This record gives sequence, structure tokens and C-alpha cells, in this order.
Amino acid sequence: MIPNQTRSPSFGFPSRKQAWRWLAPLFLALLFLTTLIWLPLHEKQQEAAERQEQLIADSLWVEQTIRFQLQRNEESLGLMGSEIVSGYLVGKRLLDRMEGLIRNNHEIHRIIQLDADGKLLTSTDETLITFNELSAPSKRANERARTTRTPLYSQPATDISGPVMIDYHVPLFVGNKYIGSIIASYLASSILDDMVPWWFAQDNEIALTDINDVIIHKRASGGAGRGVYTHRRALNLAGLSLKLSTNSIKSAPKLLPSLLVDTVILLSLGLAWSLIALWRDINRRLAAETALREQIAFRTAMENSLITGLRARDLEGRVTYVNPAFSQMVGMPAEEIVGHLPPMPYWAPEARTEYHRHFSQVAAGTANPQGFETVFQHSDGRRIPVLIFESPLVDNTGAQTGWMGSILDISDRKRVEDLNRQQEEKLQASARLATMGEIASTLAHELNQPLAAISSYTTGALNMLERDKSKAAEVNIDMLTHALEKAQAQAQRAGQIIRSVHTFVKKREPMRTAVTIEELIDNVAPLVELQAQKYFVFIKIDIPDNLPAVLADHVLLEQVLLNLTRNAIEAMQNIAPEKRVLRIAAAVDESDPPNVVVSISDQGHGIPPEVAERLYSPFFSTKADGMGMGLSICRTAIEFHGGTLTHADNPGGGTIFRFSLPTLQNRLIDTTMRANRR
Repeated sequence: MIPNQTRSPSFGFPSRKQAWRWLAPLFLALLFLTTLIWLPLHEKQQEAAERQEQLIADSLWVEQTIRFQLQRNEESLGLMGSEIVSGYLVGKRLLDRMEGLIRNNHEIHRIIQLDADGKLLTSTDETLITFNELSAPSKRANERARTTRTPLYSQPATDISGPVMIDYHVPLFVGNKYIGSIIASYLASSILDDMVPWWFAQDNEIALTDINDVIIHKRASGGAGRGVYTHRRALNLAGLSLKLSTNSIKSAPKLLPSLLVDTVILLSLGLAWSLIALWRDINRRLAAETALREQIAFRTAMENSLITGLRARDLEGRVTYVNPAFSQMVGMPAEEIVGHLPPMPYWAPEARTEYHRHFSQVAAGTANPQGFETVFQHSDGRRIPVLIFESPLVDNTGAQTGWMGSILDISDRKRVEDLNRQQEEKLQASARLATMGEIASTLAHELNQPLAAISSYTTGALNMLERDKSKAAEVNIDMLTHALEKAQAQAQRAGQIIRSVHTFVKKREPMRTAVTIEELIDNVAPLVELQAQKYFVFIKIDIPDNLPAVLADHVLLEQVLLNLTRNAIEAMQNIAPEKRVLRIAAAVDESDPPNVVVSISDQGHGIPPEVAERLYSPFFSTKADGMGMGLSICRTAIEFHGGTLTHADNPGGGTIFRFSLPTLQNRLIDTTMRANRR
């Protein structure tokens, strides 16, 4: 008899293995449904976060745009104040400058100038009569600016003309003496209406508030903000703190009702397709990776073989890549350069300010596309002149991640330029020596006259002393003084001729100074007269008294005058004596900007058309013993000063040579404009 086996009661519950069979799919299904529910919510939250981040980024850009424009205006007003203090901007010229600044910057409502007592001197607003018509905050800001000697903004206040204005005060001082102020008034409405881009205003409500959140002006061209996406940004100005508040008109993202059902269907179909496509994608990926490795190897080999230095930087200026040519150029391995933020180890100490300014221009997108010249410091201390080209570095999505720079070592080019400059200087010096050689005989004759006169006067004085001494009579002081004065005048005349020749032939570096045409002609007059006397040429000079000065190297211009006058004199040696007239004239032309034009006219044989075509070519000459470099050097010297050299037929016979030079005032204005652009 087999005993009964004991069985544990099941009570109808499934076994553990059976439970896992249905719990696992249930868990996966719940996980799948949870994912389907979580994904739309997460997408909604992510979209809201992206909109908020975009609003913050756009608000920061708008704030920077407003701040940059105000800073530009501050620099323009500061420059205007400096020119008023220097005495350059007065009267109509100052008013034109003010009105021009307002035309180019519509956010500025008016600009006025006050004297030290607060009286109105100049104003672009014809309705403004006295300083007392400004608001009380503007008066307080003017006093603070005068006390601190720094430009300040006033608190927003309602102007007498109605709208709310913010005044910018620039105090003017000559030494420690306060002479007045320049006040530029901004319309609070124009700060938002003229400085905020239309595309930003269409999607956002923008408000300008004070530190107490009191609204100064609001712009809601796209509608009222919904309060979902908002941002506030402080706009700190000198003496004034404002807030730029933005409120997007966009609402919170919404979920589509059929999103869950559509997602389930798409996921089910996508699951089957993905299994099939997975194998194909793996094979394609392996092939793409192989091709990518080959491309990277080729690119690396190509970059390593370049002689041009390559340097990549991120948006903060940090170096992310350099090629071997760049490392060799600065004498540093890539490990010592990559990862560095400015200042870089290869920067020359004397050029750091220039580097920072160039990087700011690159970041602002205003860098010169023709490249930027500077110097790098080699690890051994040598200075290397380089030419840098910068361009945006973008990823595969088109987003900018930094800048890519190409660096060329231009040491050889600089050496060639220095050699060419030295050769040009030697050629000019040789031309001046050749000119002196051509008039050497006349010069010797001219010097012989004052030397003979000096000998005669001194011999007469000695004879008179000896005669009076033998007769025991008193010396005739008047006659002796007259003889010595005559000898002194002749010695000074000879010395002036020698100094003119020495100054003309001396080798020197070009140096520009403020000179007048009258001074230039006076300096070369002795040498021109020597040549004119040889051919019995009469010289006629017509120089107005009020002719403006030019910024020039006087020796180069004297060489031009001497070459042109010599050619004119020699052109008249075979004509009738009564027609041998050399005219030297100068005047201001009517161009914009005006220039000083100097003309040298002769009544000689003229210039044939076949000669005129090659007149300025180097080594071309119509003289048997000429070098053919005179007119070429003259044109080079005039173009060095920013002018032009031309010739034309003289209606009375002969030729007229004219050269133009920018006036000193135009040169200063052009230099100031280039400094502002930098």
C-alpha cells in the first residue's frame, strides 16, 4: 500500500513562472504607455523652455543693440566736445555737425550747447529758448556732470514740449575751467521705436521702466503680452538705471488630441520598419565610418603639408586647433597653444591692444576682408610680421561655433618693401644730386660773386685801417661799418645758397609737416633763379596770401618744384627772349574736398602727342644726357602726398604742369574719420 503523498494547496493562484509570463508584458506595456504620456509632456516643457531661452537671448541682443548705439552716440558727442574745446567746431560748423548726428541717429531728439552760465549757445531745436526750460532732473544731471567732470544721463522726465525725454550731458573743460556743456536729448519712445528691430517687436511687448518698475514707454505693435514668457534686463547707463522688460505674445504650447493614437500607430509601423532598416543602416554606417576615416586622414595630411598657418577659435576666443605650420611659425608646440584664452603666448607685448581691438572687430563682423597685418612673437623672442584672414567657422547645421584664421608669414614681403623703399629713396637722392650737377657751373658763378664782394669789402676795410693808422688819424667808423655790413650781407647770401643746396641733396626719411606753398617756393627760389639767369628767363610768381597750408614733406615737394621749373626753363632756351617767361601760380580748386593746385607754365616748344604718352615712364627722356627719372619721381612724390600730377598745353604756347595737394584741414578730417572707423 502506497502512502498518500502530501500536496500543498494552490488556492487557484498561478505559479511564479506563470506570473512572470504575464507580468513582464504588462510591465512593458505600462512602460510603453508611460513613455507615450511622458514624451508629449516633456516635449511641451522643452518647447516652453526653448521659447523662454530664445526670448532671453533675443532680449539680450536687443539690450546690447541699444547699449551699443548709445555708446556710439556717446563717443560722437565726446569727440564733438573735444573739437569744441579745441576751437575747431564753432558757429555754423558746430550746428551742421549736430544736425548731421541727429539725421543719422533718429533716436536723438535734439542737441544743445550751453555756456558756463547755463545760457543757450547752439541748439538744433528752434523752439528751445533758454536753459531754464529743461526739466529739473536734467538740471540736476548737468550739475553732477559738471562736478564729476564725466558725462551723465538724467532721469526720465516730461519735457516742456510734451514727451518724456532722457538727457545726456557732456561737460566741457579747458584745463580746469568749465566752459559749458553739450546736452543730447533722447525721446523715451524713440529708444524702443527706433532701436528695437521690428521682428522682435512683432512677437513681444517691450516696456522701458525705471528701477521702481514704473513704465516710461511701452511698445506693443504685435499685441499685448500673455505673461507666459517674460524677461527683464537691466540697462545701466552713466548716472541712470533702467529696465528693459519683454513679454512675449506667444501662449503656452498645446497638445494635439490625437497625438497619443497617432504615436501608437506610427511606433508600431516604425518598429517593424526599424528592424529591417537596422541591418542596412549598420552596413551603411560602417562604410561611412571607413570613408570618414580616410577623409580625416587625407585632410590631416593636407593640413600638415600647408605652409600657411591655420588657427581655429571658439566664440570666446579660445584656441581649439592649430596646424603644424602655425606651430612652426611661432616656435611653440600645439599643446602649449590649444586651449588658451587671450592673451596668447605668441602675442607681442607692444601689440596686445591691437590684438584685442581686432578680435572685437571680428566678433562684431566688422573686420577688414582684405586681412589684418600685425606681428607675432616667436618663442626665441623674434618678431614675425603676419597677415591674418578671419572667417566664421560653422558646423554642419549652419550655426557658428567660432572663427577660422589663415595666417601668412609676410617677412619676405616686408623685406622686399623695405628694399624697394630704400631704392626709391636712393633714386630720389640721386636725382637731386644730378639736378645739382646740371646747375653746378651756374652755382659756382653765383657763389663767386658774393665771395669776390666779400674780398673787396674786407680789403677796403683793411686798407682804410692801415691808412688811418699811418696818418695817426681817427678811424672812420661809419665807412668801416658800411663796408663790414656789405661783406656780411654777401656772406649771408652765399650761405643761403649753400644751405639750400645742402637741404635739397641731403638723404633723409620723409617727414610730413604743415608747410605753405609760399614757403616751398621761397626755399627753392635761389636755385630756380640760378637756372633762370643762365637762359635769361623772367620768373613771375602768383601766390595768394590766404592760401591754406598742406601736410607734406617739404624736401620732396622742393624737388618736384625744382624739376618742373628746370624743365620749363630749358624748354624756352631756343625761343625769343621776350617770350621767356616762367609762371608759378597756386590756387584752391572748387572740388569737394578742396585741394591746393600749383601750376608751372612755360612758353616753350610744347610736348608732342607721341612724347606725352610716355612722358611719365621711367628711363624715358627727350634729353640726350637725361636719366628719364625726373617726371617719374615727381609723380611718385605727389601721389605719396595723396595728390595728382598732370600736364596740358598752354594756350599761349608751351606746356602747363599742375599738381594738386590735399589741404591740411582735409588731412586732419580724414585722419579723424579713419580713427573713428577703427
